[in-house]
Amino acid sequence: MAKIRAYFFLTLLLLSSSFFIQVARSQSDADSDADAELVAETVKEGEYVGDDTHDFGAGNYNPAPGVETVSVFPKNPVKLVVAGQETELLVGLKNEGEQSVNVVAVHASVHLPFDHRMLVQNLSVMSFNNASVAASVQATFPYIFAVSKFLQPGTFDLVGTIVYEIDQQPYQNTFYNGTIEVTEAGGLVSVETVFLVSLGLALLVLLGLWVRTQLQSLSKKTKKITKVEVGTRTVDASMDEWLQGTAYTQSQSSKLKKKK
Repeated sequence: MAKIRAYFFLTLLLLSSSFFIQVARSQSDADSDADAELVAETVKEGEYVGDDTHDFGAGNYNPAPGVETVSVFPKNPVKLVVAGQETELLVGLKNEGEQSVNVVAVHASVHLPFDHRMLVQNLSVMSFNNASVAASVQATFPYIFAVSKFLQPGTFDLVGTIVYEIDQQPYQNTFYNGTIEVTEAGGLVSVETVFLVSLGLALLVLLGLWVRTQLQSLSKKTKKITKVEVGTRTVDASMDEWLQGTAYTQSQSSKLKKKK
């Protein structure tokens, strides 16, 4: 019975964990939808020039007042990145300042989730030409990146930065600083799928143990028969009560007296 209670408690824990995962995922999807609506309202401006090898991140510029950024994975709301394949990320910039913003480039990097000082990979830099965002205007800039095909599958942190200028003064905003799930090409089994499979197996084991316990309990009840010992023989108590006062019991009593 103690084992059954332990397995029952474990099952409740797994079910509650699954519920909180679904809630967290729904909240994440809701946030992604809100960001997508904001990006969808923006207007694409500027001309994409190409990849650049210049390290814009070395400047560590500050963000400009009145400039806000947001990002969304338009075709990948779960942020699942396949190693060696391109992933698209849209960057929305809102200029609430009084001067125009000249967007220079967008770049990103991959870090270990427990320590951002541990750089895993510098991703490509996408430069723009004549990408000017006037005051009180929003604009969208695409950023396409690909992590190394040799990167081990797992959870990593992606840090995305947009670099811009105001009056030839450089600034930058971090438009994304969160986790991504890197998988191998063709290996799209998510952590949630593994969890649900484990939960199903745990429920099957619990059901098997419960059925086994019920069968053992039923078997013990059928084998319980009350017996009394008479002399050197064992006679069923119900049989002895039924023959009480008959010639059979009298003959048995006389035999016992002769033996004494």
